[in-house]
Amino acid sequence: MDAKNKTLKQLFIPICLEIILFMLAGMVDTLMLSSVSDQAVGAVGTANTYIGIFIIMFSVITTGMTAVMTQYIGANQIGIAYQARQVGIIFNTVLGVMLSVFLYFFAGQILDVVGIADALRQHAMDYLKIVGGASLLNALIPIFSGYLRSFGHTRQPLIATIIGNVINLALNAVFLFVFKWGVKGVAYATVISRVVNLIIVVVESEILINAKADINRLSNGKVLGQIIKIGLPSALESALYNVAITLVIRFLNQMDPDGVNVTARSYACQITNFSFSAGAALSQANAILTGWRIGEGRFDECDRKTNKAAIAGIIVAVTIESLFAIFGGLITRIFTSDPEMISLVRKILAIDIFLEAGRVTNLVYGNALKTAGDAIFPAVIAAIFMFLCAVGGTYLFGIRLEWMVIGAYVGLALDECVRAVGMWLRWKSGKWREMSLVSK
Repeated sequence: MDAKNKTLKQLFIPICLEIILFMLAGMVDTLMLSSVSDQAVGAVGTANTYIGIFIIMFSVITTGMTAVMTQYIGANQIGIAYQARQVGIIFNTVLGVMLSVFLYFFAGQILDVVGIADALRQHAMDYLKIVGGASLLNALIPIFSGYLRSFGHTRQPLIATIIGNVINLALNAVFLFVFKWGVKGVAYATVISRVVNLIIVVVESEILINAKADINRLSNGKVLGQIIKIGLPSALESALYNVAITLVIRFLNQMDPDGVNVTARSYACQITNFSFSAGAALSQANAILTGWRIGEGRFDECDRKTNKAAIAGIIVAVTIESLFAIFGGLITRIFTSDPEMISLVRKILAIDIFLEAGRVTNLVYGNALKTAGDAIFPAVIAAIFMFLCAVGGTYLFGIRLEWMVIGAYVGLALDECVRAVGMWLRWKSGKWREMSLVSK
């Protein structure tokens, strides 16, 4: 089958499964680490938070690269798509090596600057040195996985993720329960599984895609410029989101001395991550189709199909979240038996129906706009409303009006819904039609 003839469903299912498996891998790591100590769990969670902040830098290339590749694939100029991958490899390799060296040699200093409890410091430093020191893997895996997906090969990154997860699980068991290596064992298992993942996507991309032979080329500077034009605002948006959520969590920690509100959010997030996974996968699948259609000049079809994808996403999100809200009591009992906590999580899940409906709309239209070349608008609107509604709403409703975590979720839902309206209006305006990267 010609890759460009693939449907939204054919692209969506493998991407969704890959995101869910990635999420489950983290949950399994946490569960297995809990057998070591609570401090080990907290240390790894803290270290991963800081690693996540640093690797946002890689998304400058990977996000922009996907937009560039899909548009040129749609225009049958696959040589430029290959060129974009090569530019991405060079850029992210240099950045990945620099970041790996920095995190390995300065892990202790980083933790001292941000502040960490003494009981967690050594575990966190061990994990940060090992996993952070292998940040080059985080830089390269998205390049090759994105290259495969851009050509419609979504099953291969899924297979690589499955094999990597199985290896990670097996090595976790061996390193934790046989060798008794603790946090270091989990870190080594993570790195080895990512090495295997990278090898698989590299090999599959060479076997399945023969774009190098295509004669179409641009100057490397122009390709890099197009990638950064889309990738930099997108990375800035991700960074701002992390800052906003950090401030929200800071407010939640101020609401009570026992951490009830921040814990309720954690439980709710564990449940709603499945709905988020579906929305994220749908937006990624639609973004690939958007790039192909824009490259081919099929703007009207792109408009219709993106609107349908957004409607489908809203229906799926509302359905899943409604079920979570109805059966929230039973689901939350998996984590806790505290009736007060269960009641609080159920209320959060009810509000989350609106939050997820707004978020999936944001994701679908936002990723479509970025792929079309209109990346600045989503970043600007995010910078305004994430802090006005999410952070400001948490302070106003949560602290000033004393609605606590319920108020925080009202602010978060308001942020997603307001931005969703903005994204839809921007898409409806059609300005993205004038921002194609491809010169016919």
